[in-house]
Amino acid sequence: MTLPPSDSELGRLMATLPRAGRVEWIGLRPARGQAMQEVAQAEAVTGIGLLGDRYAGGSGKRGVTLIQAEHLPVIAALSGHASVLPALLRRNVVVSGLPLIALKERRFRIGDVVLEGTDECDPCSNMEQALGPGGFNAMRGHGGLCARIVAGGVLRLGDAVTVLA
Repeated sequence: MTLPPSDSELGRLMATLPRAGRVEWIGLRPARGQAMQEVAQAEAVTGIGLLGDRYAGGSGKRGVTLIQAEHLPVIAALSGHASVLPALLRRNVVVSGLPLIALKERRFRIGDVVLEGTDECDPCSNMEQALGPGGFNAMRGHGGLCARIVAGGVLRLGDAVTVLA
């Protein structure tokens, strides 16, 4: 999907967010099959990814994966759990306060880091094992956003998530 022109009514609506978001959780995947490591901050490197994450050096379109905090209870309910911890879902950053899908094809800042939303972060087949039968489908539409790193730096817990013009 290509964004509508910014001077159109739809373009203006899609560019307007009620407030900034906030980083609630950060995690790194050290290696395939290993538990996520919760961290207070992470260094993002342009063209590389998050240092210490197993996907660093892979596809630039997926340098950072984000998931919306408000979707965690939805995923839990749809998968039959009382709650779901962020590490179980294997996304790097949990953001609250703004709809992540609105950041697709847009540049945004977290701390020192400038990111660009590239695509929805669809669930993988591992969610069936992590969440139980139906876990893959429980995450469909709630998997978050993939982003490429435009300008590297450090992102931290509590950082604001703001859209750039």
